[in-house]
Amino acid sequence: MNDRDIMESILLTTKGVCDLYMHGTIESSTANVHQAFNCALNETLAMQDKIYKQMQSNGWYTAEQADANKINQLKQKFSAQG
Repeated sequence: MNDRDIMESILLTTKGVCDLYMHGTIESSTANVHQAFNCALNETLAMQDKIYKQMQSNGWYTAEQADANKINQLKQKFSAQG
């Protein structure tokens, strides 16, 4: 495995952990448990952001700009359904 593959694996794992913490926050039965999951979620989201930014700075993760025409088409589609 090269550095890019390792970072991609870490990013995917971190995203999965965020998902678990989000569901823990949603499903928590007490305020203390809710707060614990929420804090863990926020910390993990910050880690995910740092990993993403590091990958982006190495040129390993590039974000594609959305086409303005496609955005407008989707806006029209969903506003017509409302």
